[in-house]
Amino acid sequence: MTMADEEPIHLVGGWGSPYTQKMIALLRYRRLPYRITWGQPEQTCDALGVARPTPVLLPTFFFQEADGLKAITDSTPIIRRLEAMFSGRSVTPKNPGLAFIDYLIEDFADEWCTKYMFHYRWYAPADADNAGTLLPLSFDVSMATQDHEHLKQWVTERQVKRLYVVGSNDSSAPVIDASYRRFLAAMENHLAEQHFMLGHRPGAGDFGLYGQLTQLVGFDPTPRRIAHEVSPRTVAWVDHLSDQSGHAPSEQDWIALGDQPASLRELMSEIGRVYAPAQLANARAVQAGEKTWSATIDGAQWNQRTFSYQAKCLAWTNERYQALKGGDRTEVDALLQGTGVEAMLAG
Repeated sequence: MTMADEEPIHLVGGWGSPYTQKMIALLRYRRLPYRITWGQPEQTCDALGVARPTPVLLPTFFFQEADGLKAITDSTPIIRRLEAMFSGRSVTPKNPGLAFIDYLIEDFADEWCTKYMFHYRWYAPADADNAGTLLPLSFDVSMATQDHEHLKQWVTERQVKRLYVVGSNDSSAPVIDASYRRFLAAMENHLAEQHFMLGHRPGAGDFGLYGQLTQLVGFDPTPRRIAHEVSPRTVAWVDHLSDQSGHAPSEQDWIALGDQPASLRELMSEIGRVYAPAQLANARAVQAGEKTWSATIDGAQWNQRTFSYQAKCLAWTNERYQALKGGDRTEVDALLQGTGVEAMLAG
């Protein structure tokens, strides 16, 4: 399919949504024409006469299918759908081993790095005040003052009460903060070696990380300050990745797993240190029908609500790993050996 044959891809999103920012940057890089409605998906769905997705999430994409227009969410499968729809400027490596690591990075960004984002945004009063003030205005900059004050209070109270959803509390706060700093240190070291996570062209994992970092570096005061202290390269990288439409990628820009710098293992080690035990504990709770789970993560007790979707993420990661054959599996195993990620891939 050629882009000239198609209407612009329509999506609904929000400036404060890391997943919206992830997808906009990806669309720019892939030079796919799009138009975005800033607001709530429910209103657009109703206006178009389209069934609302379940759950309603930002961003929501609208795709024409055989039985009519559909509202679709979940950035990871949408990226693969776009890969099938449009050729050129792919964000998924052809090499299966590289593609698996790219998928792992994207999953870590979407499901763990979002804990950094939500925690820092709503845990400290100064950050919560910043978010409560700006998020309503991001949907309507001309909002009446009285309406803004009311919505600010409502949004802030609602989101602060939802910190438990990502496991953020007084006990886990030091774990989240330490993980964020290690992640930034790993990014600093890796970006000193190459422009993107897997070479000299961005993959889906890059855009996953970018989406969360747009908020951590560009919106919320506390993680922004930490990022400037720990990893100025990451701060610059976020600006750099926002529009890569002028980048001219080639297949040679992907770097083979065996030739990746040691800094990639630092990022894998952080995934194994915090994300792997969380995913395993959540999956056990889902299997047991438990509404919450507890685990020791980085030496501290972590308590959180159980999510069936994250158990699906773990299953999908394992399916991709089990599909690796021969040398591809060997290269992935060599990279991950001793990082802790192996625990996620057992069985």
